[in-house]
Amino acid sequence: MKDQQFASIDAFVEQHRDDILRDITRLVAVPSVQGDPAPGAPFGPGPRAALDTALAIAGDLGLDTHNAAGYIGWAETGPIADGQKYLATITHCDVVPEGNGWDADPYTVRVRDGWLLGRGVADDKGPAVLTLYALKYLKDSGARLRYPVRALLGTNEETNMYDVDYYAEHYPQPAFCFTPDAEFPVCNGEKGGFNGEIVSPRFQDGVIADFTGGVAVNAVPDRARCTLRVPAGKLTPADGLTFREEAGLTVIEAQGKSGHAATPEGTVNAIGLVVNCLLQSGVATPAETAYLQVLARLFAATDGSALGIQADDGLFTPLTIIGGTIRMEDGCLRQSFDCRYPTNTDADTLTARMTEVCGQAARLDKVASRVPFYIDAGSPAIQTLIQTYNEVTGENATPFTMGGGTYARHFPYAVSFGPEHADMKLPDFAGPMHGANEGAEFEKLIEALKIYILALLRLQEIEL
Repeated sequence: MKDQQFASIDAFVEQHRDDILRDITRLVAVPSVQGDPAPGAPFGPGPRAALDTALAIAGDLGLDTHNAAGYIGWAETGPIADGQKYLATITHCDVVPEGNGWDADPYTVRVRDGWLLGRGVADDKGPAVLTLYALKYLKDSGARLRYPVRALLGTNEETNMYDVDYYAEHYPQPAFCFTPDAEFPVCNGEKGGFNGEIVSPRFQDGVIADFTGGVAVNAVPDRARCTLRVPAGKLTPADGLTFREEAGLTVIEAQGKSGHAATPEGTVNAIGLVVNCLLQSGVATPAETAYLQVLARLFAATDGSALGIQADDGLFTPLTIIGGTIRMEDGCLRQSFDCRYPTNTDADTLTARMTEVCGQAARLDKVASRVPFYIDAGSPAIQTLIQTYNEVTGENATPFTMGGGTYARHFPYAVSFGPEHADMKLPDFAGPMHGANEGAEFEKLIEALKIYILALLRLQEIEL
Protein backbone atom coordinates (compact mmCIF):
# COMPACT_ATOMS: atom_id res chain seq x y z
CA MET A 1 0.00 0.00 0.00
CA LYS A 2 1.61 3.21 -1.21
CA ASP A 3 -0.38 6.39 -0.73
CA GLN A 4 -1.65 8.10 2.40
CA GLN A 5 -5.09 6.51 2.21
CA PHE A 6 -3.61 3.03 1.91
CA ALA A 7 -1.27 3.76 4.81
CA SER A 8 -4.17 4.90 6.98
CA ILE A 9 -6.18 1.76 6.25
CA ASP A 10 -3.18 -0.47 6.84
CA ALA A 11 -2.40 1.21 10.17
CA PHE A 12 -6.01 0.91 11.34
CA VAL A 13 -6.28 -2.78 10.53
CA GLU A 14 -2.92 -3.63 12.07
CA GLN A 15 -3.85 -1.71 15.21
CA HIS A 16 -7.05 -3.77 15.61
CA ARG A 17 -5.76 -7.27 14.89
CA ASP A 18 -6.23 -8.52 18.43
CA ASP A 19 -9.63 -6.85 18.70
CA ILE A 20 -10.81 -8.52 15.50
CA LEU A 21 -9.75 -11.95 16.75
CA ARG A 22 -11.44 -11.29 20.09
CA ASP A 23 -14.72 -10.30 18.46
CA ILE A 24 -14.76 -13.21 16.01
CA THR A 25 -14.20 -15.50 18.99
CA ARG A 26 -17.03 -13.78 20.84
CA LEU A 27 -19.49 -14.21 17.97
CA VAL A 28 -18.53 -17.80 17.12
CA ALA A 29 -19.11 -18.73 20.78
CA VAL A 30 -22.87 -18.30 20.28
CA PRO A 31 -24.44 -21.48 18.80
CA SER A 32 -26.81 -20.13 16.15
CA VAL A 33 -28.39 -22.99 14.23
CA GLN A 34 -32.00 -22.33 13.25
CA GLY A 35 -34.48 -23.38 15.91
CA ASP A 36 -38.13 -23.08 16.80
CA PRO A 37 -39.53 -19.55 16.44
CA ALA A 38 -40.23 -17.51 19.56
CA PRO A 39 -41.30 -13.92 20.22
CA GLY A 40 -38.55 -11.66 18.86
CA ALA A 41 -36.69 -14.71 17.54
CA PRO A 42 -38.41 -15.79 14.30
CA PHE A 43 -35.65 -18.29 13.50
CA GLY A 44 -35.05 -19.54 17.02
CA PRO A 45 -33.11 -18.38 20.07
CA GLY A 46 -29.67 -19.20 18.64
CA PRO A 47 -29.75 -16.87 15.63
CA ARG A 48 -31.34 -14.15 17.78
CA ALA A 49 -28.60 -14.48 20.41
CA ALA A 50 -25.92 -14.26 17.72
CA LEU A 51 -27.57 -11.17 16.24
CA ASP A 52 -27.66 -9.57 19.69
CA THR A 53 -23.97 -10.35 20.14
CA ALA A 54 -23.05 -8.91 16.73
CA LEU A 55 -25.00 -5.73 17.47
CA ALA A 56 -23.32 -5.48 20.88
CA ILE A 57 -19.93 -5.71 19.14
CA ALA A 58 -21.02 -2.98 16.73
CA GLY A 59 -22.14 -0.82 19.63
CA ASP A 60 -18.79 -1.30 21.34
CA LEU A 61 -17.18 -0.05 18.12
CA GLY A 62 -19.18 3.15 18.30
CA LEU A 63 -21.61 2.33 15.50
CA ASP A 64 -25.33 3.06 15.39
CA THR A 65 -27.34 -0.18 15.51
CA HIS A 66 -30.86 -1.43 14.87
CA ASN A 67 -32.63 -4.75 15.45
CA ALA A 68 -35.57 -5.35 13.09
CA ALA A 69 -37.75 -7.65 15.21
CA GLY A 70 -35.08 -10.35 15.29
CA TYR A 71 -35.33 -10.99 11.56
CA ILE A 72 -32.29 -8.93 10.67
CA GLY A 73 -30.20 -6.18 12.20
CA TRP A 74 -27.61 -3.68 11.15
CA ALA A 75 -24.89 -1.27 12.10
CA GLU A 76 -24.36 1.93 10.15
CA THR A 77 -22.03 4.85 9.83
CA GLY A 78 -24.82 7.27 10.69
CA PRO A 79 -28.51 8.01 10.13
CA ILE A 80 -29.86 7.51 6.61
CA ALA A 81 -32.42 10.09 5.51
CA ASP A 82 -35.63 9.10 3.76
CA GLY A 83 -34.94 8.60 0.08
CA GLN A 84 -31.17 8.83 0.52
CA LYS A 85 -29.09 6.34 -1.44
CA TYR A 86 -26.89 4.13 0.68
CA LEU A 87 -24.39 1.30 0.35
CA ALA A 88 -24.67 -1.96 2.24
CA THR A 89 -22.77 -5.06 3.11
CA ILE A 90 -24.62 -8.14 4.25
CA THR A 91 -23.34 -11.12 6.24
CA HIS A 92 -25.16 -13.63 8.42
CA CYS A 93 -25.01 -14.74 12.03
CA ASP A 94 -26.71 -18.12 11.64
CA VAL A 95 -24.70 -21.26 10.93
CA VAL A 96 -25.28 -24.81 9.77
CA PRO A 97 -25.33 -27.50 12.49
CA GLU A 98 -21.89 -28.39 13.80
CA GLY A 99 -22.10 -31.99 12.54
CA ASN A 100 -19.51 -34.62 13.40
CA GLY A 101 -15.77 -35.05 13.13
CA TRP A 102 -14.58 -31.99 15.05
CA ASP A 103 -11.29 -32.17 16.93
CA ALA A 104 -12.58 -29.78 19.61
CA ASP A 105 -15.60 -27.69 20.58
CA PRO A 106 -16.97 -26.13 17.35
CA TYR A 107 -17.98 -22.95 19.18
CA THR A 108 -14.61 -22.22 20.75
CA VAL A 109 -12.25 -20.55 18.28
CA ARG A 110 -8.82 -22.16 18.10
CA VAL A 111 -5.80 -20.60 16.43
CA ARG A 112 -3.40 -23.03 14.78
CA ASP A 113 -0.56 -22.09 12.44
CA GLY A 114 -2.29 -18.84 11.52
CA TRP A 115 -5.70 -20.43 10.94
CA LEU A 116 -8.88 -19.86 12.93
CA LEU A 117 -10.96 -23.00 13.52
CA GLY A 118 -14.60 -22.92 14.59
CA ARG A 119 -18.12 -23.05 13.20
CA GLY A 120 -18.69 -19.77 11.38
CA VAL A 121 -15.13 -18.43 11.22
CA ALA A 122 -15.47 -18.51 7.42
CA ASP A 123 -19.25 -18.76 6.97
CA ASP A 124 -20.09 -16.11 7.96
CA LYS A 125 -19.27 -14.79 11.42
CA GLY A 126 -15.65 -13.97 10.68
CA PRO A 127 -16.66 -11.84 7.67
CA ALA A 128 -19.48 -10.27 9.71
CA VAL A 129 -16.95 -8.92 12.18
CA LEU A 130 -14.83 -7.62 9.29
CA THR A 131 -17.73 -5.53 7.98
CA LEU A 132 -18.23 -3.97 11.40
CA TYR A 133 -14.58 -2.94 11.56
CA ALA A 134 -14.81 -1.57 8.00
CA LEU A 135 -17.62 0.72 9.16
CA LYS A 136 -15.65 1.69 12.24
CA TYR A 137 -12.81 2.86 9.99
CA LEU A 138 -15.20 4.89 7.81
CA LYS A 139 -16.70 6.57 10.85
CA ASP A 140 -13.54 7.12 12.89
CA SER A 141 -11.48 8.37 9.95
CA GLY A 142 -13.93 11.15 9.19
CA ALA A 143 -14.22 10.02 5.58
CA ARG A 144 -16.72 12.06 3.61
CA LEU A 145 -19.46 9.62 2.62
CA ARG A 146 -21.60 10.45 -0.36
CA TYR A 147 -23.47 7.25 0.42
CA PRO A 148 -23.88 6.20 4.07
CA VAL A 149 -22.97 2.57 4.69
CA ARG A 150 -25.07 -0.04 6.46
CA ALA A 151 -23.69 -3.43 7.55
CA LEU A 152 -26.67 -5.78 7.46
CA LEU A 153 -26.57 -8.83 9.75
CA GLY A 154 -28.88 -11.65 8.72
CA THR A 155 -30.18 -14.58 10.74
CA ASN A 156 -31.67 -17.00 8.18
CA GLU A 157 -29.18 -17.33 5.32
CA GLU A 158 -28.43 -21.03 5.76
CA THR A 159 -32.05 -22.12 5.31
CA ASN A 160 -34.64 -19.90 3.65
CA MET A 161 -33.32 -16.31 3.58
CA TYR A 162 -36.63 -15.07 4.94
CA ASP A 163 -34.64 -12.41 6.80
CA VAL A 164 -33.88 -10.49 3.60
CA ASP A 165 -37.45 -10.96 2.40
CA TYR A 166 -38.53 -9.22 5.61
CA TYR A 167 -36.00 -6.45 5.02
CA ALA A 168 -37.17 -5.86 1.45
CA GLU A 169 -40.77 -5.66 2.62
CA HIS A 170 -40.12 -3.13 5.38
CA TYR A 171 -37.07 -1.05 4.38
CA PRO A 172 -35.67 0.71 1.29
CA GLN A 173 -33.15 -1.30 -0.67
CA PRO A 174 -29.49 -0.21 -0.92
CA ALA A 175 -28.22 1.38 -4.12
CA PHE A 176 -25.55 -1.32 -4.14
CA CYS A 177 -24.73 -4.18 -1.80
CA PHE A 178 -22.00 -6.78 -1.51
CA THR A 179 -21.92 -9.88 0.64
CA PRO A 180 -18.63 -11.28 2.02
CA ASP A 181 -19.91 -14.85 1.89
CA ALA A 182 -18.06 -16.45 -1.02
CA GLU A 183 -14.71 -16.08 -2.75
CA PHE A 184 -12.63 -13.30 -4.20
CA PRO A 185 -12.29 -11.61 -6.57
CA VAL A 186 -15.98 -10.80 -7.39
CA CYS A 187 -18.81 -13.24 -8.04
CA ASN A 188 -21.33 -11.63 -10.38
CA GLY A 189 -23.45 -14.70 -11.06
CA GLU A 190 -24.98 -17.59 -9.15
CA LYS A 191 -26.50 -20.78 -10.48
CA GLY A 192 -30.13 -21.58 -10.10
CA GLY A 193 -31.21 -23.74 -7.20
CA PHE A 194 -33.45 -26.80 -7.21
CA ASN A 195 -34.14 -28.75 -4.05
CA GLY A 196 -36.67 -31.03 -2.43
CA GLU A 197 -37.07 -34.57 -1.14
CA ILE A 198 -37.21 -38.02 -2.71
CA VAL A 199 -39.82 -39.88 -0.67
CA SER A 200 -40.40 -43.62 -0.50
CA PRO A 201 -43.75 -45.36 -0.18
CA ARG A 202 -44.66 -46.51 3.32
CA PHE A 203 -42.75 -49.75 3.74
CA GLN A 204 -44.71 -52.72 5.11
CA ASP A 205 -42.68 -55.38 6.98
CA GLY A 206 -39.49 -53.82 5.66
CA VAL A 207 -35.91 -54.64 6.46
CA ILE A 208 -34.96 -51.01 7.18
CA ALA A 209 -36.03 -50.13 10.72
CA ASP A 210 -34.46 -46.65 10.70
CA PHE A 211 -32.15 -44.56 8.54
CA THR A 212 -30.68 -41.19 9.50
CA GLY A 213 -27.85 -39.12 8.06
CA GLY A 214 -26.67 -35.59 7.41
CA VAL A 215 -27.08 -32.38 9.36
CA ALA A 216 -28.03 -29.89 6.63
CA VAL A 217 -29.67 -30.16 3.22
CA ASN A 218 -26.92 -28.00 1.67
CA ALA A 219 -23.98 -30.04 2.96
CA VAL A 220 -22.60 -33.42 1.91
CA PRO A 221 -23.13 -35.69 4.95
CA ASP A 222 -20.12 -37.28 6.59
CA ARG A 223 -22.13 -39.56 8.91
CA ALA A 224 -25.09 -41.88 8.44
CA ARG A 225 -26.69 -44.62 10.50
CA CYS A 226 -29.06 -47.35 9.35
CA THR A 227 -30.75 -49.96 11.53
CA LEU A 228 -31.75 -53.23 9.86
CA ARG A 229 -33.80 -56.31 10.71
CA VAL A 230 -31.16 -58.69 9.31
CA PRO A 231 -27.98 -60.27 10.76
CA ALA A 232 -24.72 -58.43 10.17
CA GLY A 233 -23.33 -61.49 8.45
CA LYS A 234 -25.58 -60.88 5.45
CA LEU A 235 -24.04 -57.47 4.75
CA THR A 236 -21.20 -56.85 2.30
CA PRO A 237 -18.31 -55.00 3.98
CA ALA A 238 -17.00 -51.79 2.41
CA ASP A 239 -14.64 -48.94 3.26
CA GLY A 240 -16.15 -46.39 5.60
CA LEU A 241 -18.71 -48.80 7.09
CA THR A 242 -18.92 -50.56 10.42
CA PHE A 243 -21.53 -53.13 11.46
CA ARG A 244 -22.68 -54.10 14.92
CA GLU A 245 -25.56 -56.10 16.30
CA GLU A 246 -27.70 -54.87 19.18
CA ALA A 247 -31.08 -55.99 20.51
CA GLY A 248 -31.60 -58.37 17.60
CA LEU A 249 -30.96 -55.66 15.01
CA THR A 250 -27.93 -54.68 12.94
CA VAL A 251 -26.66 -51.10 12.90
CA ILE A 252 -24.61 -49.80 9.97
CA GLU A 253 -22.57 -46.69 10.67
CA ALA A 254 -20.97 -44.84 7.77
CA GLN A 255 -18.11 -42.34 7.82
CA GLY A 256 -17.71 -40.09 4.76
CA LYS A 257 -16.20 -36.67 4.05
CA SER A 258 -18.34 -33.55 4.28
CA GLY A 259 -18.35 -30.39 2.22
CA HIS A 260 -20.58 -27.66 0.77
CA ALA A 261 -23.31 -28.69 -1.66
CA ALA A 262 -22.11 -26.13 -4.20
CA THR A 263 -18.61 -27.64 -4.37
CA PRO A 264 -18.98 -31.40 -3.78
CA GLU A 265 -15.76 -32.44 -5.52
CA GLY A 266 -13.66 -34.60 -3.22
CA THR A 267 -16.47 -35.32 -0.75
CA VAL A 268 -17.70 -38.79 0.22
CA ASN A 269 -21.42 -39.06 0.91
CA ALA A 270 -22.02 -41.24 3.95
CA ILE A 271 -25.66 -41.91 3.03
CA GLY A 272 -24.52 -43.12 -0.37
CA LEU A 273 -22.13 -45.57 1.27
CA VAL A 274 -25.03 -47.15 3.16
CA VAL A 275 -27.30 -47.22 0.10
CA ASN A 276 -24.64 -48.99 -1.96
CA CYS A 277 -24.03 -51.50 0.83
CA LEU A 278 -27.73 -52.38 1.07
CA LEU A 279 -28.01 -52.86 -2.68
CA GLN A 280 -24.84 -54.93 -2.95
CA SER A 281 -25.90 -57.08 -0.02
CA GLY A 282 -29.34 -57.78 -1.51
CA VAL A 283 -31.07 -57.75 1.87
CA ALA A 284 -33.87 -55.24 1.27
CA THR A 285 -37.45 -55.98 0.24
CA PRO A 286 -38.43 -55.38 -3.40
CA ALA A 287 -40.08 -52.03 -2.55
CA GLU A 288 -37.07 -50.92 -0.50
CA THR A 289 -34.69 -52.05 -3.22
CA ALA A 290 -36.55 -50.07 -5.89
CA TYR A 291 -36.36 -46.93 -3.74
CA LEU A 292 -32.68 -47.48 -2.93
CA GLN A 293 -31.96 -47.84 -6.64
CA VAL A 294 -33.37 -44.35 -7.17
CA LEU A 295 -31.15 -43.00 -4.40
CA ALA A 296 -28.15 -44.81 -5.87
CA ARG A 297 -28.58 -42.77 -9.04
CA LEU A 298 -28.66 -39.57 -6.96
CA PHE A 299 -25.39 -40.53 -5.26
CA ALA A 300 -23.65 -42.01 -8.29
CA ALA A 301 -22.39 -38.69 -9.71
CA THR A 302 -22.51 -35.15 -8.35
CA ASP A 303 -22.87 -33.77 -11.90
CA GLY A 304 -26.33 -35.34 -12.23
CA SER A 305 -25.30 -37.58 -15.14
CA ALA A 306 -26.66 -40.73 -13.49
CA LEU A 307 -30.05 -38.99 -13.24
CA GLY A 308 -29.87 -37.66 -16.79
CA ILE A 309 -29.95 -34.02 -15.68
CA GLN A 310 -26.35 -32.96 -16.40
CA ALA A 311 -26.03 -29.44 -17.85
CA ASP A 312 -23.25 -27.01 -18.77
CA ASP A 313 -23.83 -23.62 -20.42
CA GLY A 314 -20.23 -22.37 -20.59
CA LEU A 315 -21.12 -19.36 -18.45
CA PHE A 316 -21.47 -21.12 -15.12
CA THR A 317 -19.72 -24.26 -13.93
CA PRO A 318 -21.66 -27.48 -14.69
CA LEU A 319 -24.71 -28.58 -12.72
CA THR A 320 -24.15 -30.19 -9.33
CA ILE A 321 -26.50 -32.25 -7.17
CA ILE A 322 -26.03 -33.90 -3.78
CA GLY A 323 -28.14 -35.77 -1.25
CA GLY A 324 -27.96 -33.94 2.08
CA THR A 325 -30.13 -35.57 4.75
CA ILE A 326 -32.19 -38.71 5.15
CA ARG A 327 -34.73 -39.62 7.80
CA MET A 328 -37.62 -42.02 8.35
CA GLU A 329 -40.99 -40.42 8.98
CA ASP A 330 -44.31 -42.31 9.31
CA GLY A 331 -42.75 -45.39 7.75
CA CYS A 332 -41.41 -43.48 4.74
CA LEU A 333 -37.81 -42.55 3.97
CA ARG A 334 -37.23 -38.93 2.97
CA GLN A 335 -33.98 -38.10 1.19
CA SER A 336 -33.27 -34.41 0.55
CA PHE A 337 -31.41 -33.20 -2.52
CA ASP A 338 -29.68 -29.91 -3.35
CA CYS A 339 -29.06 -29.08 -7.01
CA ARG A 340 -27.27 -26.01 -8.44
CA TYR A 341 -27.93 -25.55 -12.16
CA PRO A 342 -26.75 -23.29 -15.04
CA THR A 343 -28.87 -21.38 -17.55
CA ASN A 344 -29.39 -24.16 -20.12
CA THR A 345 -31.84 -26.09 -17.95
CA ASP A 346 -34.67 -25.15 -15.60
CA ALA A 347 -36.74 -26.42 -12.69
CA ASP A 348 -39.48 -27.86 -14.92
CA THR A 349 -36.96 -29.92 -16.89
CA LEU A 350 -35.27 -31.14 -13.71
CA THR A 351 -38.58 -32.02 -12.10
CA ALA A 352 -39.75 -33.97 -15.13
CA ARG A 353 -36.55 -35.96 -15.45
CA MET A 354 -36.27 -36.79 -11.76
CA THR A 355 -39.94 -37.76 -11.62
CA GLU A 356 -39.25 -40.15 -14.49
CA VAL A 357 -36.30 -41.62 -12.58
CA CYS A 358 -38.47 -42.10 -9.48
CA GLY A 359 -41.12 -44.01 -11.46
CA GLN A 360 -43.34 -45.97 -9.09
CA ALA A 361 -40.55 -46.46 -6.54
CA ALA A 362 -40.55 -42.93 -5.10
CA ARG A 363 -42.01 -39.46 -5.45
CA LEU A 364 -40.72 -35.90 -5.25
CA ASP A 365 -41.94 -33.67 -2.42
CA LYS A 366 -41.29 -30.16 -1.11
CA VAL A 367 -39.76 -29.12 -4.44
CA ALA A 368 -38.57 -25.52 -4.59
CA SER A 369 -36.38 -23.61 -7.00
CA ARG A 370 -34.70 -20.30 -7.75
CA VAL A 371 -33.56 -19.07 -11.15
CA PRO A 372 -29.94 -18.26 -12.00
CA PHE A 373 -28.72 -14.77 -11.05
CA TYR A 374 -26.35 -12.64 -13.13
CA ILE A 375 -25.07 -9.03 -13.00
CA ASP A 376 -23.13 -7.59 -15.94
CA ALA A 377 -19.42 -7.73 -15.10
CA GLY A 378 -18.91 -4.37 -16.80
CA SER A 379 -21.28 -2.46 -14.52
CA PRO A 380 -19.66 0.41 -12.56
CA ALA A 381 -19.88 -1.08 -9.07
CA ILE A 382 -18.56 -4.47 -10.21
CA GLN A 383 -15.64 -2.79 -11.94
CA THR A 384 -14.93 -0.75 -8.81
CA LEU A 385 -14.72 -3.91 -6.70
CA ILE A 386 -12.54 -5.86 -9.10
CA GLN A 387 -10.17 -2.94 -9.59
CA THR A 388 -9.90 -2.45 -5.83
CA TYR A 389 -9.16 -6.13 -5.29
CA ASN A 390 -6.47 -6.14 -7.99
CA GLU A 391 -4.94 -2.94 -6.65
CA VAL A 392 -4.55 -4.32 -3.14
CA THR A 393 -3.40 -7.81 -4.13
CA GLY A 394 -1.39 -7.03 -7.26
CA GLU A 395 -3.39 -9.61 -9.20
CA ASN A 396 -5.15 -9.26 -12.54
CA ALA A 397 -8.28 -11.18 -11.61
CA THR A 398 -11.66 -11.01 -13.34
CA PRO A 399 -15.21 -11.58 -12.06
CA PHE A 400 -16.51 -15.15 -11.96
CA THR A 401 -19.74 -17.10 -11.51
CA MET A 402 -20.40 -19.89 -9.05
CA GLY A 403 -22.79 -22.54 -7.80
CA GLY A 404 -23.23 -21.21 -4.29
CA GLY A 405 -26.32 -19.20 -3.40
CA THR A 406 -25.86 -16.01 -1.40
CA TYR A 407 -27.88 -13.04 -0.28
CA ALA A 408 -26.80 -11.17 -3.43
CA ARG A 409 -29.63 -12.56 -5.54
CA HIS A 410 -32.17 -10.98 -3.15
CA PHE A 411 -31.10 -7.41 -3.91
CA PRO A 412 -31.57 -5.41 -7.12
CA TYR A 413 -27.85 -4.60 -7.51
CA ALA A 414 -25.54 -6.84 -5.52
CA VAL A 415 -22.69 -9.36 -5.73
CA SER A 416 -20.68 -11.58 -3.43
CA PHE A 417 -17.16 -10.33 -2.68
CA GLY A 418 -14.71 -12.63 -0.87
CA PRO A 419 -13.30 -13.32 1.61
CA GLU A 420 -12.10 -16.80 0.57
CA HIS A 421 -9.89 -17.66 -2.41
CA ALA A 422 -10.57 -20.36 -4.99
CA ASP A 423 -6.96 -21.52 -4.89
CA MET A 424 -6.83 -21.66 -1.10
CA LYS A 425 -5.39 -24.95 0.13
CA LEU A 426 -6.68 -26.12 3.46
CA PRO A 427 -4.16 -27.60 5.88
CA ASP A 428 -4.85 -31.12 7.10
CA PHE A 429 -6.25 -29.83 10.38
CA ALA A 430 -8.81 -27.43 8.83
CA GLY A 431 -12.07 -28.06 7.03
CA PRO A 432 -14.23 -26.15 4.53
CA MET A 433 -17.40 -24.14 5.05
CA HIS A 434 -20.11 -26.46 6.42
CA GLY A 435 -17.49 -29.09 7.26
CA ALA A 436 -15.86 -30.23 10.48
CA ASN A 437 -13.03 -28.03 11.77
CA GLU A 438 -14.18 -25.14 9.56
CA GLY A 439 -11.16 -22.94 9.03
CA ALA A 440 -10.23 -19.43 7.91
CA GLU A 441 -6.71 -18.11 7.44
CA PHE A 442 -6.39 -15.06 9.68
CA GLU A 443 -3.99 -13.17 7.40
CA LYS A 444 -6.45 -13.52 4.55
CA LEU A 445 -9.22 -12.11 6.74
CA ILE A 446 -6.99 -9.18 7.60
CA GLU A 447 -6.26 -8.59 3.92
CA ALA A 448 -9.97 -8.84 3.14
CA LEU A 449 -10.77 -6.12 5.67
CA LYS A 450 -8.34 -3.77 3.92
CA ILE A 451 -9.99 -4.56 0.59
CA TYR A 452 -13.47 -3.94 2.01
CA ILE A 453 -12.55 -0.58 3.50
CA LEU A 454 -10.95 0.63 0.31
CA ALA A 455 -13.83 -0.69 -1.83
CA LEU A 456 -16.41 1.15 0.28
CA LEU A 457 -14.41 4.35 -0.15
CA ARG A 458 -14.05 3.85 -3.91
CA LEU A 459 -17.77 3.16 -4.29
CA GLN A 460 -18.39 6.66 -2.92
CA GLU A 461 -16.87 8.03 -6.14
CA ILE A 462 -19.30 6.49 -8.67
CA GLU A 463 -22.89 7.18 -9.66
CA LEU A 464 -25.33 4.65 -8.22
